[in-house]
Amino acid sequence: MNEIVGSQFTISPDHPALAGHFPGRPVVPGVLLLEAALAAVPTGDNWVLQSIPAAKFLHPVLPGQVIQLRIELLAEPAPRIRARFHGTCNAHVAFEGSFLFSTAGTVT
Repeated sequence: MNEIVGSQFTISPDHPALAGHFPGRPVVPGVLLLEAALAAVPTGDNWVLQSIPAAKFLHPVLPGQVIQLRIELLAEPAPRIRARFHGTCNAHVAFEGSFLFSTAGTVT
């Protein structure tokens, strides 16, 4: 299984997490970027997120900026699937990493 998925997203300037991150100069928190990347992974019905083995935040993302997201699904030794992701904004890689999934009932 090698599948590549592309999408895009924007974090609204009105998002409640931005109020304290950071006052006067809001920056999108990494957890929101990870949440958006996770939501874009085309998971199967029985997939369970096992871990986030890698996550790097390389360039600040500001509210309202469009993020281009690329996700690559890779087969791991059964019953695992890895989803590598990277998000770009204004020609900069803003964040990258991977998620590791297992099928339901086989979490180790």
